[in-house]
Amino acid sequence: MVTLEEDQTVELKKIKKRPFVATFILVVGLFVLCLAIGASIALGAADIDLQTVWQALVHFNPELTQHQIIQELRMPRALGAALIGAFLAVSGAIMQGMTRNPLASPSIMGVTDGAAFAIAIAFAFFPHTSSLQLMLWSFAGAGLGASLVFGVGSMSRGGLTPVKLALAGAAVGAFLSAISSTIAIRFDVAQDISFWFAGGLAGTRWVSIQIIVPVAIIGLTLAFILARSVTVLSLGDEVAKGLGQRTRLIKILGTVVVLLLTGAAVSVAGSVGFVGLVIPHITRFLVGVDYRWIIPCSAILGGLLLVLADIGARMVNPPFETPVGAITALVGVPFFLYLARREGRGL
Repeated sequence: MVTLEEDQTVELKKIKKRPFVATFILVVGLFVLCLAIGASIALGAADIDLQTVWQALVHFNPELTQHQIIQELRMPRALGAALIGAFLAVSGAIMQGMTRNPLASPSIMGVTDGAAFAIAIAFAFFPHTSSLQLMLWSFAGAGLGASLVFGVGSMSRGGLTPVKLALAGAAVGAFLSAISSTIAIRFDVAQDISFWFAGGLAGTRWVSIQIIVPVAIIGLTLAFILARSVTVLSLGDEVAKGLGQRTRLIKILGTVVVLLLTGAAVSVAGSVGFVGLVIPHITRFLVGVDYRWIIPCSAILGGLLLVLADIGARMVNPPFETPVGAITALVGVPFFLYLARREGRGL
């Protein structure tokens, strides 16, 4: 008979570690991300060569229009895309690890729709809300959305399964989105909040970066600290408890990280979907299932994906912009359908 200790040892040995690949992703991925940020600054409705971009960075001249465009518009937008992509990817990785649900992500689990719903309320009833207050509303809405999804999913017969949780997320998300649209029309704020519904980075300014940088420091640092615990938790609650893991505390802290990162992302860029679904799966495939590698690599790859998606959003139909959420959906929807079909056998 296999003892619990032996079973735990077997489970721990299943944790695949690919430190060489992970190190390669961190080093090369960070370099490519920097190149993508540079391209994002250079590309747009106004053609600006790389030499002008460099001059604007090292010798800023406020009298030159191109320098002003780079400093005031494109730089915060590119940095915001990198940070928000990292936020969403890390949130998705933590959610998938804690719940052992491959379909978990902020956009599917009602977190982003809840945050957008709270922002709609803020615009309708508190029209003079500051950027910081808007972020607090976003945090509260993210928590509401996640609570509703897990509450609805828990009421299903047979308990939660990945697909049932995804269906609950889709239902709650559609419900919150419908209410948000009703509020927008009823209180004549549809034009103000349409940006958050579509998802985009056009409105990102330095004040937004100044607000989300502290969130990045706190949220990402806490995520890195929790990485080892999330790895153990991904083996199952019984194994984690057998190894002395305080599962409830880890889940609470992990949820706080997800709400912080997702709330900050939605308050700046709106409902950008599927980054938190696709990137953790790609990262897990590349580096194994050790979250000490998954979380930092997901942050790099998530930032890279959203920066490239934002470039694509500007280049598809210039000089008009395509919502960046539509670009990420082109990648995310087929991937989600594939995962749903694969996990549907567990229903």
